[in-house]
Amino acid sequence: MKKRRIICIIMGGGRGTRLVPLTQERCKPAVPLAGKYRLVDIPISNCLNAGMNQIYVLTQFNTASLHRHIQESYKFDPFSNGCVDILSAEQTQQGDSWYQGTADAVRQNIHHFGATDDNDLYVILSGDQLYRMDLQAVVAEHDATGAEVTITAKPVGLAEAPELGLMRIDDHLEITEFVEKPKDSAVIDSLKVGESVRKRMSDPGEADYCLASMGIYVFNAKTLKEALNSDTTDFGKEIIPGLLGKVKMQSYVFDDYWEDIGTVKAFFEANLRLTDAVPPFNFFDEEARIYTRARYLPASKIHGSFIERAVIGDGSIVSSARLNRCSLGIRSVVRDASTLENVVMMGADAYESLDAMVENRRLQRPDTGVGQNCLIKNAIIDKNVRIGNDVILDPEGLPDNFGDGVDIAIRDGVLVVCKDVVVPDGFVMQAK
Repeated sequence: MKKRRIICIIMGGGRGTRLVPLTQERCKPAVPLAGKYRLVDIPISNCLNAGMNQIYVLTQFNTASLHRHIQESYKFDPFSNGCVDILSAEQTQQGDSWYQGTADAVRQNIHHFGATDDNDLYVILSGDQLYRMDLQAVVAEHDATGAEVTITAKPVGLAEAPELGLMRIDDHLEITEFVEKPKDSAVIDSLKVGESVRKRMSDPGEADYCLASMGIYVFNAKTLKEALNSDTTDFGKEIIPGLLGKVKMQSYVFDDYWEDIGTVKAFFEANLRLTDAVPPFNFFDEEARIYTRARYLPASKIHGSFIERAVIGDGSIVSSARLNRCSLGIRSVVRDASTLENVVMMGADAYESLDAMVENRRLQRPDTGVGQNCLIKNAIIDKNVRIGNDVILDPEGLPDNFGDGVDIAIRDGVLVVCKDVVVPDGFVMQAK
């Protein structure tokens, strides 16, 4: 009997404009996370933990670092039939356009996926979310209900609703209405959930909720192919509303931690929350691990320092410094008498040799990392940054300023030192 194929498709997103400057030189799935991971590791790990190992990542902007990360992280033996492949927009005989939306990206690549049986399934996921989900349970419920499409959904407060796709469901969790990012408060109010959803929540409280799409879909292969046989470009805006009343669409209610890391502020706060004693997302769950590249770095070295709350990546060196609520990436270096408070530091791609440090002295250029006697607050320090001695960086009271040509940006109230930037000794950026 032929085995059913489950093909996972991870949407790499567009230009990632809401995450600029972090996406100035990389695509969204390649943005570093939690000291040693990349955003793309989250959906890939959810797939692998569910036994789904045929995975495709669709992207088209700044893909070089993502290619390197995936090639060095996910290797399968020849007997597993597994893969994690990147499919970027390409010119073909049928067309030469970039992906016009999520549905168009899948349409342009569907010939690569190899689903030949109508019983095969497509699991479509977002590449910029932080969550842990049992995808096997989602597929099992999809099969049990006889659905042709299943949409994972999360109860959200009414304040969050205008930024998400909202749905109405019946008592059997079948979707009867879908509205993409409604702005009309009357529409949002009419979509408030009833007891069929509230009884599935661990702590519903007294607040009102709507049921929002998480952008994670399960499609029967035949249904997806027929839905894409059109000029539609987006799942949330066109495909899902267009299938209402034509095919059976079910919701899968997910009541656990889920964070859409689509903005600088969301990225910043999600990383800092990981420094909590009991963070909302647990990277220490051995039953559902989050996988990433094995770098074979030395253990981190910390001496003479005061650390209140921190996540510290492999191969870091912290010397006589103060850290409070900080996430340090691999090969991060923080030197004597420096204070970091509410800081996400992404680290470096390589260590500097002693000869390189001597050359830095000659050129009066800081070494990689944070120099001595610095004060840095509410900031993201991107990869390979060099910060000199006696530097002060604090965005409080300063206006947002980001875009082309800005080396030290402020966005959503968060200061961002862009990738590879050199900050000279004595530089100060703070409100007077």
